[in-house]
Amino acid sequence: MPPYTPILLQHVNLPVPKGTLHLAQEFYGEVIGFENDPVPQLQREILLWFRIGDGPQQIHVAFENISPDSKVISSRHPCFQISSPEALLSLQKRIYEHKQSGAESSALECDQPGEENSGAKGVEYPTRFFVRDYAGNRLEFSAPN
Repeated sequence: MPPYTPILLQHVNLPVPKGTLHLAQEFYGEVIGFENDPVPQLQREILLWFRIGDGPQQIHVAFENISPDSKVISSRHPCFQISSPEALLSLQKRIYEHKQSGAESSALECDQPGEENSGAKGVEYPTRFFVRDYAGNRLEFSAPN
């Protein structure tokens, strides 16, 4: 591999509407369970950083000029691997129950636990499910088979 070839995905940035960082904190921090990483002092009112596992990978959540009522549906998404199919189902139930609660930070869409996932089908795909967070970002969660 040439020395200039990237060796690691450091972070993914997910856009959210202005004024909704508290919803991102609730959804990504409290419901999914990501730990916060410190952000640059001058940007702490406009973005959040969440650590994935023990790091160094992160999810960055930042304001973008989008409307919560936007009808743009994108298939772009990060995929988060969970440790086991049992832990994956536990997270799916947690996100689905949060959606059912009607909380402002809840997912707009979430595959129902025990039902078929909304992604492409095929034996090569892992056990997985999909979610659209409160801002419409598509997220995939998978576990090794």
